[in-house]
Amino acid sequence: MPITPLKKVQIQRLDKPEEVLSALFNPEEYTINKDNNFAVQGIPGLGAPLLQFVNGNMRSLEMELFFDTYDTPVATKTDVRTQTDKLMRLMEIDSELHAPPVLSVSWASLQFTCVLAKATQKFIMFTDDGTPVRARLNVTFNEFVDAEQEAKRANLQTADFTKAHLVVEGETLSGIAGDYYDNAQAWRAIAIANEIDDPRTLRAGDTLRIPSLPFINPETGEVLT
Repeated sequence: MPITPLKKVQIQRLDKPEEVLSALFNPEEYTINKDNNFAVQGIPGLGAPLLQFVNGNMRSLEMELFFDTYDTPVATKTDVRTQTDKLMRLMEIDSELHAPPVLSVSWASLQFTCVLAKATQKFIMFTDDGTPVRARLNVTFNEFVDAEQEAKRANLQTADFTKAHLVVEGETLSGIAGDYYDNAQAWRAIAIANEIDDPRTLRAGDTLRIPSLPFINPETGEVLT
């Protein structure tokens, strides 16, 4: 049985699907990165700080692309920048979009909707007159996520919380968070909303504001209404 050659990497503009950049040589490998942000809250008397999930960061795709116009049947001994510039232009601001275009990077099972965030060109071979004919491009694509689609995918739901809670003897912030959010670790949202520095200072008779979790600004802690 003949071996089917590996499909070439394709980079396509989503707004102009007819514009497709195909790699003449496939990368040897690629890397996908992903991380989350957690807020750390130190509590006096505890042996370790408490963690509160803030938000997930975008995924990124990194790979090295190889361009050669010196010894190929497609283009012989021509300036390799005629090929690399096609990729570099994907970082330019489109006059209609007011932003660089959204792309689709596909290679076999890899399907990645993204923007080109970073590209480093390294020219490694030249003709006698100094014309570059080989280049390596290290590129980083950042995942593009539609906010509405991401919210639907994550199934984010906010309960219709009571806006005020009267503290009774023996209650804790984590216990109150567990009652309202079904998540005791979400106590920090209540602490931020009520400017509580030490969660152990709750007093019976205090009235607490219980915010809806999606309306907490993770950067500033501001409660948005």
